[in-house]
Order: sequence, then C-alpha cells, then structure tokens
Amino acid sequence: MREEEPVTQTDTIIPVAHIEIAQRREQDVPSQRETVFEIRNLTVSYGKAPALKNVSFDVYRNQVTAIIGPSGCGKSTFIRCLNRMNDLVGTARVQGEVLYHGQNLYGPGVDPVQVRQHIGMVFQKPNPFPKSIFDNVAWGLRILGMKDDLKGRVQRALEQAALWDDVKDRLKKSALGLSGGQQQRLCIARAIAVEPEVLLMDEPASALDPIATARIEDLMHDLKENYTIVIVTHNMQQAARVADMTAFFSLEVEGPDRYGVLVEYDGTEKIFTQPSEKKTEDYVTGRFG
Repeated sequence: MREEEPVTQTDTIIPVAHIEIAQRREQDVPSQRETVFEIRNLTVSYGKAPALKNVSFDVYRNQVTAIIGPSGCGKSTFIRCLNRMNDLVGTARVQGEVLYHGQNLYGPGVDPVQVRQHIGMVFQKPNPFPKSIFDNVAWGLRILGMKDDLKGRVQRALEQAALWDDVKDRLKKSALGLSGGQQQRLCIARAIAVEPEVLLMDEPASALDPIATARIEDLMHDLKENYTIVIVTHNMQQAARVADMTAFFSLEVEGPDRYGVLVEYDGTEKIFTQPSEKKTEDYVTGRFG
C-alpha cells in the first residue's frame, strides 16, 4: 500500500465545513447589531487551577454564536458563566466582567435566580423530569408564579420547540417515554416557557442521531428570531451550519496549568474560510484538535 504523502504548505485543504458554509441558508446580516453580552477579561479557576484566562468578546442579539475548540479548552466553563451556573460549583472563582445589557452579572446585589430566568440553558444530555410532558414544561412557570394562562404558555413553548404536533394528544404521559430527540426539544420548550431573552445550549445534539440533530439545528434557525442563542459544539460542521458568529478557543499549557484562551472571534464564514490566526486555520482544517 502506497504511503500517503505529507501535506505541505502549498497543498490546498478544503474542510467539510466550507461545504456546509456554502449550503447554509442565506441570512441577512444587520448593519447595526445590538450587543447583549460584553465579556471583558473573563478568567475562571477551579480552586487554584485556571480553566479559562482573559476572554473578551461581545455577543449580539438574535444571532447564534458558536463556541468551538478542542476538549478541555473551557467551552462549557465559559457558557456556564453567562448565567452564573458556575456558582453551583463550590471551588469555582470568576474574575473579570460579564455585562448583560450593561449590567455586570457578577456585581453586588445580582440575584442568580433572576439571571437564569432571563438566560435559560439546555444541557448536553436531555434531562426531562420524571413527570408528565405538560408538567415538565409548566415546572418553571409554576416556580416563578407565571400561572396565568398556564395551558396556553405550555402550548406556545411546545410549538416554538417544534414538539406540539408530536405530543398534543399525550400531554399527561410521562416525558421519559419520548425519544432522545423529542426529550431534548422538550427541554428546550421547558427553558423557553419562562420567556428568557437568551438561550444557552451546551452541546445540545451530541447525544442525538443525525435526524434528531438536524431537527435541533433547524429549530435553532427558527428560535433566533425571538432569542439570542449561544451554543457550545464539538462539531465544526454544526457550527458552520447554524452560527452567525464563531469563537474559537484553544488550550494553553503553562507548567502544570492547562487552561483555555480565546484565539479568534469573527463571522462564521470568515472563521471557516479566511481565519486571521494560523492556529484557527490549523484547527478548522483538521491539522490539530
């Protein structure tokens, strides 16, 4: 068998993501973008070990922002900072600023529970409660006292999550009887039922089959009309398909410390076709990662 020739600098590599960029839907890019988050010098440590250092960039309204990078570079740590989920980790320490419409989410007097009402989250693995489909979606509404027109709110959330037609005749059945893709869409419905502005999604399709993944991606295209979405994904083709903006994180090693840094942040098409940083190009073309 002939050995493969090594890639030289003159070789042209066209990553699959380029094809996805060409196939993605045409999107209107607004000339004036409203900033939802301003992240400034964000550094996160767990105990004495740094996980993320000096991350700064803006997130824009009604766009999908993808966070990509190799394993261990702090992608999930970053997204959990946006709604203070890292508060639940006793050893976590957050420095820098996360400004949400100009207000520092880590400033004095900020209630994390209220933060999470405005900034919802969907996790990697579908996690429906062992309750009925209806009660899953209604759970946050009841907790927050949003009980007026409860049935209507549940229905609207299920419709927005493209799940209503699948479940409208079995709302009293257990949510655990749904397929994996349906369970993830149910979790999205549960998150948006309380009417957040932002939806954080931490690898929401990594545990799903290709058909269910495509449904989630189509759903993101529809949801961004009403929500600002930040998604962590290990799948570069997925980022190319769904994201307007992409942030590439990489892993730095400094003595015994390993932590994530932001290498480049730009429009998704530019990140995948004309990145400014050599490290970004190496990652999106598969040379490392």
